[in-house]
Amino acid sequence: MSRPRPCSLNWQLCALAVPSFLTISLLTTGLIASSAAIHAADTQWPQFLGPNRDGKTSQSGLIDSFADGGPKVRWSVPGGVGMSAVAVDQGQAVTMWNTENEQQLVSLDSATGKLNWSVALGPAYKNAQGDGPRSTPLIDGDQVFAFTGNGLLACVDLQTGNIIWRNDVVAQLQTKSAEYGMASSPLKVGELIVVHVGAADATIAAVDAATGTIAWTAGQGAAGYSSPARMKLDGVDQIVSLTASGAWGLEPATGNVLWSYPFKTPYDCNTANPVNIDGGVFLSAGENHGCVLLDIKKQDGAFKVTQRWASVDTKSVMRNEWQTSIVVDGYLYGFDNVGSAGPTTHLSCIRADTGDPVWQQTRFGKGNLVLADGKLWITTMKGELVLVKVSAESYQELGRAQLFKKTRQSLSIADGYGYIRDDQNVYCIELK
Repeated sequence: MSRPRPCSLNWQLCALAVPSFLTISLLTTGLIASSAAIHAADTQWPQFLGPNRDGKTSQSGLIDSFADGGPKVRWSVPGGVGMSAVAVDQGQAVTMWNTENEQQLVSLDSATGKLNWSVALGPAYKNAQGDGPRSTPLIDGDQVFAFTGNGLLACVDLQTGNIIWRNDVVAQLQTKSAEYGMASSPLKVGELIVVHVGAADATIAAVDAATGTIAWTAGQGAAGYSSPARMKLDGVDQIVSLTASGAWGLEPATGNVLWSYPFKTPYDCNTANPVNIDGGVFLSAGENHGCVLLDIKKQDGAFKVTQRWASVDTKSVMRNEWQTSIVVDGYLYGFDNVGSAGPTTHLSCIRADTGDPVWQQTRFGKGNLVLADGKLWITTMKGELVLVKVSAESYQELGRAQLFKKTRQSLSIADGYGYIRDDQNVYCIELK
């Protein structure tokens, strides 16, 4: 089948008919208590989008400008092809890549780059839109959880690299990999690991963290390319997932659907994560789809979903192609991609509560951003690290340096160092 240019596959290393609202049941006390474990010390970056999965860290004392030539590269080591970012915790920097024949989960010493271990999780993942694993591993205690481009979910011992269990959840649920690969970065919720799978009646799946056995499934339709998030909405803890068909709010213990909202993007290209904005849910996608801020409120024992504001189609103020936006002090900072995976991408700041534009750095280019120490740390597709002051007044660039090659991943910041990779190397950059 011929088709127009698909959504860009520079993933998170880088959206049917929806069911009626269901009555909320109480969450188990044990699940709520144990869920806090993943919020590791904020000096670490143990999973996709950081310690709290929102692209932010409270680390301070980082540099405010770049010396000539940019920040010092502490170390760089050869790597492989892939779109996984780097998870950092307990002195280990963990990522995934393709070798010629395998998808490997790899641990490096975070201080030196020395290889601790590598383990093959399956055959190399090949795709016309870019080879290699898409998702970012999750470090939780003494375990690492990884999801391959083919849809195999695995648990590995952090210290040894020994495989504890593996489950081909895509095969078990009788579906197939998403067209551009399985991109869902695992989320730990209590004693469950949650990923997007994309089976007809099991879009989202949770497995037992100890055994890999499927605990529950939820939703209908294709997986899309986003990752599950954890939010508290109107006082209720829940998993929020943006899949190919739209957004879902799920009860963590059971997978019961609390609410849903249709948000379908061409080619299933819902890729950016949902963002919690003052108890509302912000959704954004490229392909000239646009964005919406949803209010999620309980009424008569069920959740009701309403639009606080929406900005859609070609005039949208924020079309996140794959990059998850970041909210800071009432303002949303993110990448606005023009057209269908087109080359023109602006860096924009809008008011989070209204969607009103504040400033835009036109034709900034494609990249990813994270927040640390009052600054946006941006990695671009050109291989640059760009430092931008967080300001609602104007775009204020503090530094720009060419430190690596074309990259599809965001920077992971741990203990004052930035970890990034391209398709050839992994880098550790001094940020303090």
